[in-house]
Amino acid sequence: MAWLAAGEGYEIALVEGRVAARSVTGRSAGRQLKTLPKALKDHPEVDRLRRLSAWLDRHAAACVAQVDGWMVSSLPVPTELLVRVWRDEAWRSALRDLAVVGDDPDEVGFLRDATDSGELKVVDLDGETVRLSPRTVTLPHPVLLPDLDDVRDFAAELGLVQQVEQIHRATWHKPAGLAAHATEVRDYAGGVFPTRFSLAARATGLGYRVSGGYATCKVRDTGRGTEAAVWIGEPYYEEQTTTGSLTWHDEDGRAVRLAEVGPVAWSEGMRMAAALHAGRTIEEGGNA
Repeated sequence: MAWLAAGEGYEIALVEGRVAARSVTGRSAGRQLKTLPKALKDHPEVDRLRRLSAWLDRHAAACVAQVDGWMVSSLPVPTELLVRVWRDEAWRSALRDLAVVGDDPDEVGFLRDATDSGELKVVDLDGETVRLSPRTVTLPHPVLLPDLDDVRDFAAELGLVQQVEQIHRATWHKPAGLAAHATEVRDYAGGVFPTRFSLAARATGLGYRVSGGYATCKVRDTGRGTEAAVWIGEPYYEEQTTTGSLTWHDEDGRAVRLAEVGPVAWSEGMRMAAALHAGRTIEEGGNA
């Protein structure tokens, strides 16, 4: 970002997300200062840059959240849209190095660039850079990727870093032999928290929605919307609480039998339940 005049003898700019200053006079002219001079702390241009920095942070977070939403819902994303947003650094950072699938569902590649001509440059699993121009692409959830371990190993060889957790996302596969009418999982039930508020705060801090007595996450799986929910206790309950069972519901709020839960919805629901349970109070000592 260009340096802007601010007061007598100083210029300011955003450097790595914070307001930095440099002197334009004297022996230190042109050298970035370690701290912001007192004379600039209440300067209107400094305030403007701080507000811009906060907006950029929110924008970057929103881009990551949107891309994550596309991935967990397996939604087809127009290639033209990716090309248009690629010019934005925040969007580019959220999308770069994600695994994408075009017209051939068996051909996975890592997104490296989007050109003005409407093509996507991807590195396929043979290490070749290829150009794709499908009408839409999907950002597959890792539970849907065959040979996921091989994909992870290849990404490590390339040194790829994903801003959106995709190929290294924790996954759970639905076990066989589930009871025909079962509708809940209790693998992560019973995690003790000092208060319901602390459990709800953990849920929101992890990015999950708290509604009534539940922490929830929505997924679009096998062509339909599904919401996973973990019981966290009655609202405003101030005593010690524990995590409850994990259930899934359809778009009309009806309970979904476990045998009918899709692979992405199962994995994301179990991921949420495990993440909540991991923050439980751990007993120490002889009674642990």
